[in-house]
Amino acid sequence: MPIYEYLCDDCGLRFDKMQSFKDAPLEECPNCGGPVHRVIQPVGVIFKGSGFYVTDNRSKSSTMPPTKREGDKAGDSSPSTSSESATPSTSSAPASD
Repeated sequence: MPIYEYLCDDCGLRFDKMQSFKDAPLEECPNCGGPVHRVIQPVGVIFKGSGFYVTDNRSKSSTMPPTKREGDKAGDSSPSTSSESATPSTSSAPASD
């Protein structure tokens, strides 16, 4: 059975009451007899398993950088020649004196 939290509108008393889902909400404060209303609390939901968030414990993530393949050399850290030739040269502009 869930535990509901109530707040009295008159005296400000906060109290908990274990009730069934079928029970009607309380309407009277046990302290002063004034009107009460149910306080909605955030629910602690934890999604477990892969695929919910980037931060959950997955073995592989689509947001992680790709790892080296088995065919790649581990010691090869030379830059790619295709990225060097793709940048335009800016030295062709004439210098003004």
